[in-house]
Amino acid sequence: MENKQLTTYRTRIAPTPSGYLHIGHIATFLSVSQRNQNKNGRLIFRLEDIDSLRSKTQYCNSAIEDLKWLGFKWHEGPDIGGKFAPYKQSLCYKRYHKIWLQLIANGYIYPCEHSRKTINSVSKTNKYNEVVYSKKLRPTYIQQYKANPNINWRFRVPDNYTVEFFDQNLGMQTFQTNIDFGDFLIWRKDNSPTYELAVVADDHYMQITEVVRGQDLLLSTARQILIYNALGWHIPKWLHLPLVLDKHGKKLSKSTGATSIKNMRENNMSIEKILQYAKQYVVIN
Repeated sequence: MENKQLTTYRTRIAPTPSGYLHIGHIATFLSVSQRNQNKNGRLIFRLEDIDSLRSKTQYCNSAIEDLKWLGFKWHEGPDIGGKFAPYKQSLCYKRYHKIWLQLIANGYIYPCEHSRKTINSVSKTNKYNEVVYSKKLRPTYIQQYKANPNINWRFRVPDNYTVEFFDQNLGMQTFQTNIDFGDFLIWRKDNSPTYELAVVADDHYMQITEVVRGQDLLLSTARQILIYNALGWHIPKWLHLPLVLDKHGKKLSKSTGATSIKNMRENNMSIEKILQYAKQYVVIN
């Protein structure tokens, strides 16, 4: 695919089916859907089920059922197909594998056998409470590596490099390599891609022109921009949304038992009430 500016607005809703959808998802999807409608674009539904241990078929099915019940519609997706199928990450291994090989061939990634204990012992923690992989642990020079898929692979970030991008909700965002993040995982030793590789590959392949998602993924955006640059691909526009918080001020999460849309349906909560609550968090711009 050529690295060119795309003219048709294309965006996506892309839940991870590791649990049932909650109100935070609906707020995001409302923002995406309304923004797409305003731009007369194409809305793509994608299931990001690359994590085989956490993603379950029941959650995939429930996500589609919940969204349709709430009145959401999309132009392409796993239930209706489309030009850029498949729309489930678990079915896109060949795509990811090809990109992984390309990154190896061009010297952007390297194998990493260090244990988590070793990494933590020599690396610092950033202001986001994430471990910043120390460049002391990377190979001292770039070489051609054998493409062993059963080992962790890391993206070699440019040292002391500033990643900048304009967010259409939050304004200019700036991140510094080796301070905000270091060499990050791109391929896991269970022979699977990480989120960073998979989402860049999918958004490029599906010709997404704007990514709308939660602001907890701002740091991921900085990493993903480096992958886009390495592959010579056009970078989409970005819009990061405020997070929906619980009564304790923490992000709503499937893992912490946020009330699911499925549960709301089973308890006869009306569609109107659910959407009204979610709308207070909508950002369209």
